[in-house]
Amino acid sequence: MQFFKYLILFCLSLALINCGETNTANQTGLSIDLNTKSLLLGDTLNLTITNPKKLNITNVSYQLDGKTITKDDVLQNITLGEKSLVATVHYDDKTETVSKSITIYNNIIPSIYNYEIVNTYPHDITSYTQGLEFYNGELYESTGQYKESKLRKVNFETGDVLKNVDLNDNFFGEGLTILDEKLYQLTWRAKRGFVYDINTFEKLKTFNYGTSKEGWGICNDGITLYKSDGTEKIWMLNPENLIEKGHIEVYTEKGKIPSLNELEWIDGKIFANIYQKNGVVIINPKTGGVEGVINFTPLKELVSQHQELDVLNGIAYHPERKTIFVTGKNWDKLFEVKIKKQ
Repeated sequence: MQFFKYLILFCLSLALINCGETNTANQTGLSIDLNTKSLLLGDTLNLTITNPKKLNITNVSYQLDGKTITKDDVLQNITLGEKSLVATVHYDDKTETVSKSITIYNNIIPSIYNYEIVNTYPHDITSYTQGLEFYNGELYESTGQYKESKLRKVNFETGDVLKNVDLNDNFFGEGLTILDEKLYQLTWRAKRGFVYDINTFEKLKTFNYGTSKEGWGICNDGITLYKSDGTEKIWMLNPENLIEKGHIEVYTEKGKIPSLNELEWIDGKIFANIYQKNGVVIINPKTGGVEGVINFTPLKELVSQHQELDVLNGIAYHPERKTIFVTGKNWDKLFEVKIKKQ
């Protein structure tokens, strides 16, 4: 029943994707057989080679995403999502390479989390909130919309703006995160981000995105930056040179979770908004597996209802209070909540 609640909660189409696509075309008819319709984290591969012409195969070696594996390896210490499986087949003094696309899903059903409102604070109703984060007890916020995007330091108890920087009109502000006295702010489609001095808001650096499509949300674990781009992918960046050094793909046991937006690092997990949904998924950053979901939909009914009101967006963890602060785009309230597994 929990799984069906999860499907209803996010209205996601998580249709089961066939584990293998068409093998690479070849004259011999050799192909990789997985002996299964789907793969979950922790499964044993059980790979075989289909050999319709009964060639004299002397050796077969396998690689999964460029890493050598065996035909009966267990899928562990690996990230989820779409992968390339390659077999190098030796026969009759010849060598042929065949490949197959596979998808690896998570091996657990996400837990459902409930929340309790601890406090409610005022929030600027004109703020199209994109990023929210505490640093040394202070709340920082990034807002969006062209000609309206801002970077702010805010008194979370009163809603007063303590420091403000307006972005140029051609930039649409997105997520933010803070690491080692530096604030990293994304923009949406300009493929550009900014680095500021946290104390002065002086712009220290501008950086360009790599393979990631757009800038949506960003968080950090104290060492690495994690960046969403509006897809199911979360990119890892080196905070020194801002180079993307890889990514994870976010999956449940049934399918991928697209439209990942605002991110927050909380106790070793990534909490992520899903765009156009008033909920949050809890992600294992080592695999990309979704381990929990929180339905914040009722919060939207507690804010002033107006024409510009938009979805929940903005997650900030307060480590001293051990509470989570959430708000939304053009919401007039900031909620402090505690969550608990159902």
